[in-house]
Formats: sequence, C-alpha cells, structure tokens
Amino acid sequence: MDLRFTGEIWYWRGPAPFYFVTVPDDAAEDIHEVAGLVTYGWGMIPAIVTIGATSWYTALWPKDGGYIVPLKAGVRRAEDIDVDDIVEVGLSIDDQG
Repeated sequence: MDLRFTGEIWYWRGPAPFYFVTVPDDAAEDIHEVAGLVTYGWGMIPAIVTIGATSWYTALWPKDGGYIVPLKAGVRRAEDIDVDDIVEVGLSIDDQG
C-alpha cells in the first residue's frame, strides 16, 4: 500500500520529546484495513516513509484512533524542516502479509 498526504510537523514534549506528522483520517482508514496483517504489536505499523529526497524505515504510532509519523532529527536536518512546516509525506506499507 502506497499513500501520499501533506501534513504539519508538530512537537510533543513528553518524557521522550519527538516530532511528528499526523496521518489524515482518510489515509488512516486505509491503514486500519491492513493493520491486522502488518502490525507487530501495540498497534505499531511498520512503514517506509519519504519526505523530499529522504526515505527511512520506521513505524507509525497509533494515536486517537489514527496514526502519527515520527520524524527523526537526521531527517529534519536533511530536509531542512521544523515545527509548523507543511510537508508532503509518502508512506509505503507492505500489506502482502
């Protein structure tokens, strides 16, 4: 499954601070359809994410019935992006089981 969407980068200050982009509801619904086939526990969904020229392997985190994409510091530096920036995100999820 390949999905593309745009979203705003936001920062979570919790005990382990991190930057994220929220997956829009329509894309999250598509992911829900294959979640049982691909999750490795706790609702985490393995994916290859692409922003700009940078791709990396990560896992989407479940949040509020949807998903969020964690953004590593190296990705933010490589793409010169930060909080409140709007980015185009490509997700590739292997739903072939």
